[in-house]
Amino acid sequence: MPSARSRHEHVAAVLRQRITRQEYQIGDSLPAESVLCAEFDVSRGPVRQALATLKNEGLIRVSRGKPATVRSHDVRQTLDTFTPFTQWAQRNGRTAGSRTLEVSRRRASETAAGALSLTPDDFVVEVLRVRLLDGEPAMIERSTFIDAVGSLLFEFDTDSGSITDYLTERGVRFEAMEHVLDAVAAVDVDAENLHIDAGSPLLRERRTSRDQHGVAFEYADDRYRPDVVAFSIVNARTIDARA
Repeated sequence: MPSARSRHEHVAAVLRQRITRQEYQIGDSLPAESVLCAEFDVSRGPVRQALATLKNEGLIRVSRGKPATVRSHDVRQTLDTFTPFTQWAQRNGRTAGSRTLEVSRRRASETAAGALSLTPDDFVVEVLRVRLLDGEPAMIERSTFIDAVGSLLFEFDTDSGSITDYLTERGVRFEAMEHVLDAVAAVDVDAENLHIDAGSPLLRERRTSRDQHGVAFEYADDRYRPDVVAFSIVNARTIDARA
């Protein structure tokens, strides 16, 4: 028998897919809890957990005594925890893809050297990829790895799946990540590969990944089409136990 956790995740996954594929329009009501219970053959507990998950992702509004309503069709990445692009797409009922433009070993740029505590004479491995959602370009991914980690990618088909998953299998630990979000204008390579006009606004996430020893080994500059992907930030209130 499936666990309560797997039941609510299944309900959330099905409803999330319906919303992101726009089977419901903005403002439409989802079926009542009783209807969802009957459809998925579950009690109200898993249904309510699933609705809470979708609310936290920014997809629906939930009001006491009323059916949930659709708030957004956006596929959102949450920054309370980081999910690799491929896993995140699958979780949202989408198909992830990659088109690699370049994998190269070169001297560290000034920006990468600063983020990774390297000198300008140190080598890094840079990866430039277009990430796809259901075959459509969604993001330009620029990743810079220290040489010891990035060299592992020369044995990997970077169009075959998640770099994060592959490196994890090779023993690299993504223990902590620092995120910075801002907006930038699309440069020529962005515009050409995302099928947008040069100068169009892009949502940029700059990320530094650290291992279990606190050593930075990846600096990423990912640029998303804002009409395809959005981010949500989940905050928890810190309570002073002495209060």
